[in-house]
Amino acid sequence: MKKFTSQLLAGTLTCALAAATFAQQPSDKQQIVDDAEVVRISANLVQFDAVVTDKSGRQVTDLRAEDFEVLEDGRPQPITNLTYVALDRPPAAKNTNGPRADGPNIANAPTLPLSLRPGQVHRTIALVVDDLGLSFESMAHVRTTMKKYVDEQMQPDDLVAIIRTSAGMGALQGFTNDKRILNAAIERVRWYPVGRGGISAFGPVQPDVVGEANATAQAIRNQSSANSPGGGPSTLIGANQSLANTDLLREVGNDIDVYREEIFSVGTLGALNFVVKGLRELPGRKSTILFSDGISLFRRDSKSERVLESMRRLVDLANRASVVIYTMDARGLQTLGVTAQDNFGARGGAGIRQTIGERESGYFESKNGLNYLAQQTGGLFLENDNDLTAGVRRVLDDQKGFYLLGYRPDPATFDARTGRRSFHQVDVRVKRANLKVRTRNGFYGFTNEEAKPVRAGRAQQLYGVLSSPFRAGDVGVRLTSLFAHDAQTGAFLRSLLYVDGRDLTFKPQADGTYQADLDVLALTFGDTGQALDEYNATLTWTGNEEAHKNVLRGGLVYYVNVPVKQPGPYQLRIAVRDAATERVGSANQFVEVPDLGARRLALSGLVLSGADVTANILPAAARQETAPAQESADPQAGPALRRLRPGMALYYSLGIYNAQLDANKQPQLQMQARLFRDGQLVYTGKPLPVDATGQTDPAHLLAGGRMKLGAGIAPGAYVLQVVVTDARAKEKKHATAAQLIDFEIVS
Repeated sequence: MKKFTSQLLAGTLTCALAAATFAQQPSDKQQIVDDAEVVRISANLVQFDAVVTDKSGRQVTDLRAEDFEVLEDGRPQPITNLTYVALDRPPAAKNTNGPRADGPNIANAPTLPLSLRPGQVHRTIALVVDDLGLSFESMAHVRTTMKKYVDEQMQPDDLVAIIRTSAGMGALQGFTNDKRILNAAIERVRWYPVGRGGISAFGPVQPDVVGEANATAQAIRNQSSANSPGGGPSTLIGANQSLANTDLLREVGNDIDVYREEIFSVGTLGALNFVVKGLRELPGRKSTILFSDGISLFRRDSKSERVLESMRRLVDLANRASVVIYTMDARGLQTLGVTAQDNFGARGGAGIRQTIGERESGYFESKNGLNYLAQQTGGLFLENDNDLTAGVRRVLDDQKGFYLLGYRPDPATFDARTGRRSFHQVDVRVKRANLKVRTRNGFYGFTNEEAKPVRAGRAQQLYGVLSSPFRAGDVGVRLTSLFAHDAQTGAFLRSLLYVDGRDLTFKPQADGTYQADLDVLALTFGDTGQALDEYNATLTWTGNEEAHKNVLRGGLVYYVNVPVKQPGPYQLRIAVRDAATERVGSANQFVEVPDLGARRLALSGLVLSGADVTANILPAAARQETAPAQESADPQAGPALRRLRPGMALYYSLGIYNAQLDANKQPQLQMQARLFRDGQLVYTGKPLPVDATGQTDPAHLLAGGRMKLGAGIAPGAYVLQVVVTDARAKEKKHATAAQLIDFEIVS
């Protein structure tokens, strides 16, 4: 933490000199499409969602208000509004941009995630892996299922999170449409050996040591009584004590098992609470898919009040947050009879039947909690299917659309005079025959406004912005983070933070200068979703009249170095707040840090900028050259903003690590540039050799190139991909590495 802080405070502050507009995208405040609340509970309107299906499970979309009947606490309610919201989209094309088995995929167009605004989100889905309650066997199926969903079924405008219940507060991970982040999270999903899930869905039956010891003690007691009608005191006392001890041992063992089951079940529900709270402030109808081996609502002798109370709180929270919970029994279809792994020891036929019966009852009881969560929130409980991918497909099909029903509640619904807010049961019925409706079961008697969390003050605003998957746009912010490595200091993330000066408040000072106070919160997240480093400070900018004008035109650019100790995926999220007006802005960046210790070819991040060229511009859209060109500085085209104009020269540079050397201790590297627009390849440069002349460390080489952008190049968003090939690599699959960076052509 101290290193992070000192690096940022020691960072260079520069003022861009050209006229500035916030790069890459207009402010969210100008483009947000208001998204209607799905679940609305107020004094004059109760509105909720419902899904209607026919006997084949297909959605029915042509119903009218007169086809429904709504009852609150058994009393009919007149329906005041009914709308069907269609969310259906064409199936996503199969992803072809993932890595190939023989190395990085450079044949297909590289893709970067869209920067979504609330009104653009299609679906918001939390994939919750109950690693507290999944067996080793089930975990493998769950990982494969999530991988298929992300690669093949996820839409570009879906917001998705991969969450593990064992993460605790780490369950509050950000929702994203970046498949790189999601696949990195899936790679971190592992079996949790100390949870309530074993190696397989059901552990093999082991000999009942306690029961057999009990039987032995009883036999000793019987034998002693037969040999000594008057009783052998010491033998009988020992046998009786043995009976008491084994009974106590059995009872204690059962209590420990029950307590352990309850604790981990409550842990699962607690993680789901964090997820639902994170979803609460996102737009539209949200869903959670819980992969689990079961949650039991009842103990062996009674119901579990601890689990039931946690379940009730979760259901109410989910219903108010418009979250539908789908639950999936990851065990699939199970054989509950005797298996080859079972060892019944000295148990007779009755003991075997009793043990199998306990296995069956425990199996069916473990489904009750999953079924309850789905039923009470309008979702589906998917069970007895070994194809978990088909289950996810059913969930997506179920989200093709939904009805919004509303009615005016009785004033007594929200009467707080008694000091208690009672629960109101809501029943929805469809009058048309052979149709089934799924909806929420009811609500407590307080309005959404009363339940809404209030965010006031600096800390709550900044942390609230960072927890949102959307970029806050009241202050223009742009973040560019690049991996680099230094032979002396090791690996680090080099970040460029741009802040639009026009969104800041500059106060005139008595000495003629201007001052602005800027609150900055930055968090670095590792591959587990836990925050690794945090920087939280208020920065003060002071400058004269000329400097003030330059900042208004060109903004501020901070350079931040963050050291990283381990290879893997990282996220850097940053929030900026104008202290005077409390307006906020945010940005985030995903960076993959390679493992240089593996001695394989690797690349740093790409640095890209543009400059005016006085030489003649060729008619081609883009042309790669190696000769230098006369140029003039343009801060808008710098590495932090990357807003280039037609006719400019595009410059790029990067570091190359772990190149293999020939007999003369020289690398044999080639570098090729490729340009994409809207996923389409528009230019491919010639492979050019990397010149290492004058560079003293062949393990850390610097390389770069230049393109001329034609005067007729179309404005829009572009991606530059640079591919480096090592002819001396020992393994073909590690002979090629690629990096990419986005930029914009503006007219």
